[in-house]
Amino acid sequence: MEETKKEEFRILSTTAILGYGFPMSSFEEGMKRKPHLIAADGGSTDPGPYYLGSGKSFTDRDAVKRDLEIMIKAGVKNNIPVVVGTAGGSGGVPHLNWCYEIVEEIAKENDLHFNLALIYSELFKERIKCELVQDTMVSLKKGNLISSLTEEEIDATSRIVGQIGVEPFIRAFDKEGSNGVKPSVILAGRAYDPACFAALPIKMGYDIALSLHLGKILECAAICATPGSGSDCMFGYIGEDYFRVEPLSPARKCTTLSVAAHTLYEKTNPYILPGPGGHLDLHNCEFEQETENTVLVRGTKFVPSDPYTIKLEGAKLVGYRTVSIAGTRDPMMISKIDEIIEGVRDRVADNFAEMDALLSYNLNFKIYGRDGVMAELEPNPTTEGCHELGIIIDVTAPTQKEADTICAFARSTMLHYGYEGRRSTAGNLAFPYSPSDFQAGEVYAFSVYHLLKLEKYEPAGMFPIDIIQL
Repeated sequence: MEETKKEEFRILSTTAILGYGFPMSSFEEGMKRKPHLIAADGGSTDPGPYYLGSGKSFTDRDAVKRDLEIMIKAGVKNNIPVVVGTAGGSGGVPHLNWCYEIVEEIAKENDLHFNLALIYSELFKERIKCELVQDTMVSLKKGNLISSLTEEEIDATSRIVGQIGVEPFIRAFDKEGSNGVKPSVILAGRAYDPACFAALPIKMGYDIALSLHLGKILECAAICATPGSGSDCMFGYIGEDYFRVEPLSPARKCTTLSVAAHTLYEKTNPYILPGPGGHLDLHNCEFEQETENTVLVRGTKFVPSDPYTIKLEGAKLVGYRTVSIAGTRDPMMISKIDEIIEGVRDRVADNFAEMDALLSYNLNFKIYGRDGVMAELEPNPTTEGCHELGIIIDVTAPTQKEADTICAFARSTMLHYGYEGRRSTAGNLAFPYSPSDFQAGEVYAFSVYHLLKLEKYEPAGMFPIDIIQL
């Protein structure tokens, strides 16, 4: 008797990050394919530590609500689970609660009734201190980006999140509310990007490696297509020994090159993709052009790690920022800009040498039009030929008032700085805005960026789950 083949598991990925949007036409095409799961990744560390430390989202609330409303209405109506990873952008408690409030609004405004699961990934500082004592953490720092972790450093950190894998999602799918009903919508705190896509197929018995690899592709939605877009939907199918991806807009195609290239996205090793509890081994991975716009992938392997590890992320307040934006077209000033910057630095240091409270400021000059993006890392530095420069004076200090003071002095010093060949004694700089100085507010830095070794029973158990009946 022939063995019955397992039905393909179908996943609709709506957008690269919740709030980035997607065309309704693409979403409707995805719904025609009768997905078993609707999912989206909700966040990233790409925008930097500010959002984790401050508890704010880097995506707009109205935009997130628009995306979620479409997804949840379709999911609840068609009995399809809706899953979001790294809710609120960074996945801390305030981010998760922010996203929960949006879902609650959607349910009330549309008269929808369902169970919602919240997976918390923010960790108590006392737990991290215990791990520090037990030496169960490994730093992921590069150079001096992260200072040595101490109890004092942990206390100074605003919040610490653990990047959860698939296990807490699987546990949430099985957890019932007081009404005996399992959740239709899951919002998770900080999560490994592929986990919100991979958890349900893994729970349903599909291959863990293929599920995670497909999740890796789907987490950025149509970016894996050509032309790529983070604001368009993508569809994924998992079979017994393969997965395939299909764009939902006729304007896009998936090619072996575009899908293979996205597999390498944000990774340092082309064959090893690490994540919670292990890594994907791509040495025997094959990419096949199945149709003109779909790609089939085989051969991915999952290698468990021992012990199980998760990534920790924490951010602390390091000061307050004030910036001033200016420009110059004076060729003499442009030719001497490095000399002028050093002269301004010296004048600022000398002027405030007696003010101990201001000695911990950080004064930076970002020069655009000449290596302004990569600065000293620029592989092709421009030494001549530019006819104008954009200048950002960037000051960080312990208080906003001190940052304002240093920035104002640096700006006025550069404005009237004298140099050989200077013609415009009225001022060296043009300011596009008035006022010329802007308070950028709190500045955060990553203070925790470590791998935490877990006991085998902990990957799901250490992350609390609440079921809320809406």
